[in-house]
Amino acid sequence: MTFSILAQDLNTGALGGAAATGSLCVGGWVLRGDSRAGMSASQGAAPSTMWGEDALARMMAGETAGQALAAVTGPDAGRDWRQLAVLDGAGRTACHTGAHNTEWRGSLVAQGLVVSGNLLAGPQVLEALRDAFIAVRGSLAERLLAALAAAEAAGGDTRGLQSAALLVVSDDAPPLTLRVDWSEDPIAALRDLHRRSQSGDYAAWLPTVPTRNDPERGHG
Repeated sequence: MTFSILAQDLNTGALGGAAATGSLCVGGWVLRGDSRAGMSASQGAAPSTMWGEDALARMMAGETAGQALAAVTGPDAGRDWRQLAVLDGAGRTACHTGAHNTEWRGSLVAQGLVVSGNLLAGPQVLEALRDAFIAVRGSLAERLLAALAAAEAAGGDTRGLQSAALLVVSDDAPPLTLRVDWSEDPIAALRDLHRRSQSGDYAAWLPTVPTRNDPERGHG
């Protein structure tokens, strides 16, 4: 009942994810990220937030995306009702799609990019999600938002959409975590929220926030 994208910015090394769904609060359920480890998107008919968190912990400990995915999904008796996409800091990707998730379901996996979803209008949704991200110019966040919009235009979640979220993590910047937990047009609302975050007092304040590469940064 969700579509998501995880991607790495090849120019900056930043990692990002975005997701949208036909129910509430997709950001809190699906996306997890840490610039030291990678990104995860845990979704499906009975999503496990622990899957996404455990995958991050394993990648933090040195496992690859594929190793973390196998270790998390393999022992879970409920794995057929769940879906998990994983991206590690080296750009390796992996995805599990349980057979009991509602059609259309699936994923597309490449170096530095993984798109996945279930309860979709068809495979064209994931193709649009991937292709828009590759084609669009701009920041990682802007490309992820454009990808969500393209997936919605291609049919998206068969129920329509209620929520959308964006997460970008980097060693050189504060985390960008934006969530629209309910809206009649959540992707448009998320794009507006992102625009607001990049201007005015909020954007002026961000350079004073500590980052992993500059943990003592402040107002000076």
